[in-house]
Amino acid sequence: MKKQTVVITYGTFDLFHIGHLNILKRAKRLGDRLIVGISTDSFNLKKNKKTVIPYHDRAEIIRHLQFVDQVIPESCWEQKRKNIIQHNVDIFVMGHDWEGKFDDLSSLCQVQYLPRTKGISTTKIKTYLKQHKAPKTSSVELASNY
Repeated sequence: MKKQTVVITYGTFDLFHIGHLNILKRAKRLGDRLIVGISTDSFNLKKNKKTVIPYHDRAEIIRHLQFVDQVIPESCWEQKRKNIIQHNVDIFVMGHDWEGKFDDLSSLCQVQYLPRTKGISTTKIKTYLKQHKAPKTSSVELASNY
């Protein structure tokens, strides 16, 4: 029986958009099994990165994509090496804006940097919302509208 090719990638995946979908689909095409590490809220705070959507909601969204096989929390930079070993990863994937930053992992598995989708990013969405003075609504208020 042939060993499955395991691919892993990481991200925050806040304000999920077509760019997120595209990179995850591209990552899955590289192997048989896709594991997605999602930055926890506490890890994002350490990176001075504020998210709109809480970790558990972001993880739930990614978990329900048909081509994602497993979701794991990412709580620190150093865990990537441990995850690669623990999950028998063959290919580590990140967006091209991280090019060169994870080359040290190439002693454990293949490292690939994939192109991002042009014209879209969470930062662009947040900037657009700020410039267009989106109403300040709490997540509780948003949830009550469903």
